[in-house]
Amino acid sequence: MKLADILSTQRIVVPLRSADKLEVIAELVDLLEADGCIQDRHKVLKAVIAREEMRSTGIGNGLAVPHAKSSECAKLVAAVGTPASPVDFASNDGRPCDLVVLLVSPLDETGPHIQALARISRLWLQDSFREAIRASQSGEDVYAAVLKHQ
Repeated sequence: MKLADILSTQRIVVPLRSADKLEVIAELVDLLEADGCIQDRHKVLKAVIAREEMRSTGIGNGLAVPHAKSSECAKLVAAVGTPASPVDFASNDGRPCDLVVLLVSPLDETGPHIQALARISRLWLQDSFREAIRASQSGEDVYAAVLKHQ
């Protein structure tokens, strides 16, 4: 799986305007809506928040991957944001997040959904990828880092 296949520069914000977890999630869902990736923003937001309430999607080392499945999208899509200041996602390591990747997939796309989660987590383990993301000044910079490291 290539992350560039589920992401576009229109769905990347550097920096995010929002400063808390729920606002960040809502801002990323708004990107999916604005780019025509989802049908009903409120249903998708509700699904992502419900998943977040089950267990935090703060992976650790500054990464959060809020995600959900929804009948409101036709294919697996992603939106990415880097907060102006790290946001608390209640990660296991206690560190706030400086990269947030939202994933939304159709109800019947379990395999691609899990592959995307795994791919993002593996990328984040690479020092060079984390450094490139943290140095990004624009959505284009983030997208270029994804293309280079995927």
